[in-house]
Amino acid sequence: MYIHSLELKNYRNYENLNICFDSGTTILYGDNAQGKTNILEAIYISATTKSHRGSKDREIIQFDQEEAHIRMQIMKSEVLHRIDMHLRKNKTKGIAIDQLPIRKSGELFGVVNVIFFSPEDLSIIKNGPAERRRFLDLELCQLDKLYLYNYTNYNKVLNQRNNLLKQISFQPQLADTLEVWNQQLVQYGSEVIQSRRSFIGQLNEILKKIHCNLTGGKERLELRYEENIKEKAYADTLIQKQEQDIRYQSTQYGPHRDDMGFYINDVEVRRFGSQGQQRTAALSLKLAEIEIVKQRIHDTPVLLLDDVMSELDENRRDYLLHSIDNIQTIITCTGYDAFIRERMNINKIYKVVKGHVYPEGNNVRDN
Repeated sequence: MYIHSLELKNYRNYENLNICFDSGTTILYGDNAQGKTNILEAIYISATTKSHRGSKDREIIQFDQEEAHIRMQIMKSEVLHRIDMHLRKNKTKGIAIDQLPIRKSGELFGVVNVIFFSPEDLSIIKNGPAERRRFLDLELCQLDKLYLYNYTNYNKVLNQRNNLLKQISFQPQLADTLEVWNQQLVQYGSEVIQSRRSFIGQLNEILKKIHCNLTGGKERLELRYEENIKEKAYADTLIQKQEQDIRYQSTQYGPHRDDMGFYINDVEVRRFGSQGQQRTAALSLKLAEIEIVKQRIHDTPVLLLDDVMSELDENRRDYLLHSIDNIQTIITCTGYDAFIRERMNINKIYKVVKGHVYPEGNNVRDN
């Protein structure tokens, strides 16, 4: 699997762009704030419908325009596929796969599997649980249609239950209707918990080996699923904590409050690990993500590295570059220094300047 080309229109600082990629390694280099990350963001949106920055569609569209367009072509099993996205400031985005409109954005998941690695990911270990849940959910939604179904329905029911909890403050008699939502919450929430537990278990086995190699066998990294609620006690807990939920006007227990902890030699990395240990754990997580995607889809994902090289020391960079052989990799950096040139084969190089992309010894059209 690899991305063949990307077209952008009225997308952030790109009025018109048509860029082709190689199935190997492509470098996008240039000064900061020129638009390198915008290209990676457009690829990520085309795979997941979401910006890795958390940006809304209206923030992505050029200021003086009402809409923007993304078109991405991917090669998968020797067949060329096309993803079209129509972003609008005041409407939901339109999505088509091979020129056929889709009704639900979830239908896009799994068409192309993308792994995004940025300096922000290096701090995923020490940030709050919401970021770790986001990592889990985005990966599982790309890999597992059943998880996507249960996760989507869980969130719908959760929102409906929370709305009801707010109404109960004014109409206490509505509390009798909570049981209906409790049953559905337990049904979908239990499935979400089971899928997460299985995924983290599989991820853990890969993670341990990678981290052991990265540290020369000196450290043992373990990923632990920290469930907010136990499946067997799920229904009883919702009943027992009902008054608390009514008081806070939101559901306090469930997989929407799960977390996962990173432990090196049984010591929690987030609270007690050094900055170097936290970065190594985050790198191990991303490399393990690559391997688990390979195992699940029996193909290679597309790897997007957004200015990560400058954040890693020589040992970690060496290991990362060695680990991404035979994977399409698109790298942004301020300069493609000798380190990258000497340690990896670079197939295409583009210089990015103020929303324009200039090829260096290869073919691209920038209108």
